[in-house]
This record gives sequence, structure tokens and C-alpha cells, in this order.
Amino acid sequence: MQSIEQEIRQFITDNFLFGEETNLSDDDSLLEHGIIDSTGVLELVAFLEDRYAIEIPDSELIPTNLDSVNCLVRFVNRKVRL
Repeated sequence: MQSIEQEIRQFITDNFLFGEETNLSDDDSLLEHGIIDSTGVLELVAFLEDRYAIEIPDSELIPTNLDSVNCLVRFVNRKVRL
């Protein structure tokens, strides 16, 4: 079974990097590195809501929650514990 970090990284690789491995660190900004844009954020949110059965309101669509693999992992962990 994959960890949340592995699942998120796999989703990003498959959907935004088209399967190409990169040297993306877990703290690298997905927006600043041009990996995702506003449409990509919506795809990412849809994946997170579906995969982890969580609801992400617009007020939580902020870089602090969504801009790196580590931010995403912390955010999902927080949401699934609620």
C-alpha cells in the first residue's frame, strides 16, 4: 500500500509531468516550477477529494495547503483526521 506522499507524487508525475521522473523535492513549489497552474490545482483538488473522501472548500485553496508535496501531505493528513 502506498503512503499519501507516494500517491500524491505518483498523481503529479502521471498527470502533470507525463510520467517523467524529475528531481522535484518534497518542498519544491509546484506553482513556481511550472508543474501546475490554476487548472492543475482544480485537477489536484478533485483527485484529493475523491481519493481521500475529503471536502476542500474554496477557502482552503491556498499555497500553504497545496504548493508542494509536503504541504499536500500535511493538508491531507489534517483533513482525514477531522
